[in-house]
Amino acid sequence: MSQSNKDNDQALNDVKDELESIQEEAEENTVSDESDATADSNENSIESLQADLETAQAKADENWETVLRMKADIENQRRRNEKQVEDAHKFAAKKFIEELLPVADSMEMGLAAEGNVDQIKEGVALTKKVFDSAMEKFGLEVVDPLGEKFNPDLHQAMAMQPSEEYEEGCVSAVMQKGYTLNGRLIRPAMVMVVKN
Repeated sequence: MSQSNKDNDQALNDVKDELESIQEEAEENTVSDESDATADSNENSIESLQADLETAQAKADENWETVLRMKADIENQRRRNEKQVEDAHKFAAKKFIEELLPVADSMEMGLAAEGNVDQIKEGVALTKKVFDSAMEKFGLEVVDPLGEKFNPDLHQAMAMQPSEEYEEGCVSAVMQKGYTLNGRLIRPAMVMVVKN
């Protein structure tokens, strides 16, 4: 009987060894399947990341082209603005000169005119009227302060003298008229101021 027990024990050990062997094989297969699944998952993940990268690169390229176009547009606009400013400086006086041309024409006719002094004076008066009209169109105003209170912002006192005709501190004589352009003083009027 002891031989039979030994044979049974041996058979049990063989079965046990075989079961352990099967279990090890199953575990190896499981690990292998898991690593295959992980490898497949990693491959999918890499492909997904690569697709995302390509999409991002395409978007970056598109944005870069947009930036370059915008930069070119801004540069073109800057050049156009510089040209407009340059033209404005070149031709700023064009309208003013166009208004002065009739004055020059009138002066030439006056120089060529023959006649008495009264006719020549009348021609000069008409020329002055055309000139004054041209000046007014461009905001040039005459400062002729005779009889007005002295204003140091608009007048330059050349001398002081007593006067019975005007109050003290008033302008009694204008030696040279002044001018303002759109409210800004261009040349002060040179005046005589009353001091009694």
